[in-house]
Amino acid sequence: QVHLVESGGGLVQTGDSLRLSCQAPEGSFSAYYVSWFRQAPGKEREFLATIHWSAELTDYLDSVKGRFTISKDSAKNAVVLQMDSLKPEDTAVYYCAEEPRYSVKGTNYEYWGQGTQVTVSS
Repeated sequence: QVHLVESGGGLVQTGDSLRLSCQAPEGSFSAYYVSWFRQAPGKEREFLATIHWSAELTDYLDSVKGRFTISKDSAKNAVVLQMDSLKPEDTAVYYCAEEPRYSVKGTNYEYWGQGTQVTVSS
């Protein structure tokens, strides 16, 4: 059973933007925090941003504030991560996950997408 599906990754150059999308094909985000994480080769998974679907509360990793924006697209039942001014160090597999309670720890999330690759060339 596929809970979450990410899309929007790709190969871009330094300074470019990408818009990632996370959808729940078989459900609704209404009572959940939906978060974005990333994992680069050889590194631990890293929390980036979260949004509570109904309350629209958001939180970010300090290092991406001002460059990344998380939002919801109600028409598409999707959570979007807008990434601007991308840098080579943003290269990673990006995942979305959902959880009823606020958490920045990936281990607290039960449902994940398959990930989408983002590669930023210098």
